[in-house]
Amino acid sequence: MRKYSKIFSVLFFISFICNAQNDSLRIVSIAAVGDIMLGTDFPKNRLPKNDGSALLTEVDDILASHDLTIGNLEGVLLNGGKPKKKCKDSTLCYLFRTPTRFVKNLEKSGFDFISLANNHSHDFGEAGADTTQKYLRNAGIQYSGVFNTFGFKKVNDIKVAFAAFAPHSNCNPMLDSIFVGNTINKLKKENDILIVSFHGGKEGLDAMNVADSMEMFYGEERGNVYQFAHSAIDAGADLVIGHGPHVPRSIELYKNKLIAYSLGNFCTYEGFSLGAAKGIAPLLSVNIDDKGNFINGKIISCLQKRPKGPVPDDSNKAARLIKKLSKEDFPNSALLIFDDGRIERK
Repeated sequence: MRKYSKIFSVLFFISFICNAQNDSLRIVSIAAVGDIMLGTDFPKNRLPKNDGSALLTEVDDILASHDLTIGNLEGVLLNGGKPKKKCKDSTLCYLFRTPTRFVKNLEKSGFDFISLANNHSHDFGEAGADTTQKYLRNAGIQYSGVFNTFGFKKVNDIKVAFAAFAPHSNCNPMLDSIFVGNTINKLKKENDILIVSFHGGKEGLDAMNVADSMEMFYGEERGNVYQFAHSAIDAGADLVIGHGPHVPRSIELYKNKLIAYSLGNFCTYEGFSLGAAKGIAPLLSVNIDDKGNFINGKIISCLQKRPKGPVPDDSNKAARLIKKLSKEDFPNSALLIFDDGRIERK
């Protein structure tokens, strides 16, 4: 591990000192990122060199240094195959098909949980969804998001469950409040910690602030993410991670549980615009206790640098942007966010 090991050593030291009164406290460290699309060969070849082996190199050590690492996979892992939907304009075709061999990049970076709850998980129908799940399974990566699928891991005998939701067909339905509540309640009863992921909210540069209202995008209901996140925690979730708008959003502490409303794009090779905030790629590092309560964390700022993937950013653009948005959305927040990305309780 390179220089980043010092970051996490300091975080863990602070965690243990702050909680020294509880000798039985167990800590789980989590790295969470937003959207990942490692290249597509449809409708034309937009694949990186060497099967994308260099895309995550700059952040491999950070991702793999945590107990659990989480991301959202846009598109499918599939060799060939026909798309489920047609593109009227091939120059504006947002369908993503990544060769199955690219799964080794997620494995190398230490991903434990991958969300498949998004509007691209069925770009190539059931064949694409089934093959994606098969190759993630073979790589030892748990997943959730395709309807009624959930991920499970043990961290030092702590049972952790992962549930991903989206307002799209064939996914765990984010807009079905009864399904969401019952699912979360059941998973929490059977596990020590429950991490919930959602792919929701309006997309674009004008969608960086969180509102307590239904968000629409091209006539489609994309969810009231504020209510969804709060309801998820009320039902038993311990950490809520959002993505979908393709830009970062604010973070909030609710009932001692952390909510990240959007982690934006993280590693999206071609096919996506990276202009302005769309190219900002936050990596959220969080320490929680064995009850799922937030201890502390850090927004590790990265930028996407094509043809590379995410690269650590010494100017801390991601941290400063999320700090600004969090102040706007939650002026009475119980969190302190520093320009260097540190996140602490007030």
